[in-house]
Amino acid sequence: MNKLASLKNRAKLEEEQTVSVAKAADREVLLAIKAALKENLCSFILVDDENKITSIAEEINLDLSLPSISINHVIRAEDVAPASVLAIHNNEAQILMKGNISTKDLLQAVLNKEYGLRTGKVLSHVALFEIPNQERLVLLTDAAMNIAPNLKEKAQIINNAVQVAHGIGLDIPNVAVIASVEIVNEAMQSTVDAAALTQMQKRGQITGCVVDGPLAFDNAVSLQAARHKGIVSEVAGSADILMVPTIEVGNALYKSFIYFADAKVAAIISGAKAPIILTSRADTAESKLNSLALALVASKTF
Repeated sequence: MNKLASLKNRAKLEEEQTVSVAKAADREVLLAIKAALKENLCSFILVDDENKITSIAEEINLDLSLPSISINHVIRAEDVAPASVLAIHNNEAQILMKGNISTKDLLQAVLNKEYGLRTGKVLSHVALFEIPNQERLVLLTDAAMNIAPNLKEKAQIINNAVQVAHGIGLDIPNVAVIASVEIVNEAMQSTVDAAALTQMQKRGQITGCVVDGPLAFDNAVSLQAARHKGIVSEVAGSADILMVPTIEVGNALYKSFIYFADAKVAAIISGAKAPIILTSRADTAESKLNSLALALVASKTF
């Protein structure tokens, strides 16, 4: 698979699923929903003030009478996130999608001890990129959730990304643990953690993938660069998942792919009981649709 568009084709092959949309009264969100309905991808529960949803739906010619749409009329803003998460908790929906709501408010409901979607694992951001000059899609983690994860958290972040990779058909993904150099240097914690994660995978503490690190970015994605440096590795030059040491590295790579390489992206949060589509409120309808397709395809492994 080398195109994000193929995710939509795969999503159509999955069992019918329902997406709970928190604060759905947003033009780009409803445009993405309209596109998803046109593709017959899934059903939706729209959680928000019904009058606001109806007003925007009329502007974009979204038919709210379709059987694949239901509206949960919630007036008070503080009740939207709990109502959206409860739809997952009550098995009315299988995927949670962020609309025009703050990430903080939505995650507060996700982490609620009574009705939330906790699993005991960290939550982490998993982005899937279609980069014009690459022959395959590349996963990047974690660019948005964990600031400076420790070794235990990094292992969980890898597991979360592998869970998504399995969902899209990568049975044994190659995970490159990124650092600035390939040599373990005790003064650079990222290299020490990378070596430890590599050993953890070899000893069966991390499963379902092949892990290698530390690897500098060029050696993770370029066979030519890896060979030039004499690196012998299953992962070097063939990474399916790029695992970064800190949020700054992930965020910079994420935005570099988009703004310098014209990459397309789909992204979800992994580590909860269900996929969470946590796109930016400024993201286009196309990006939201790509992320929705990713969530639909990956949900079977959650």
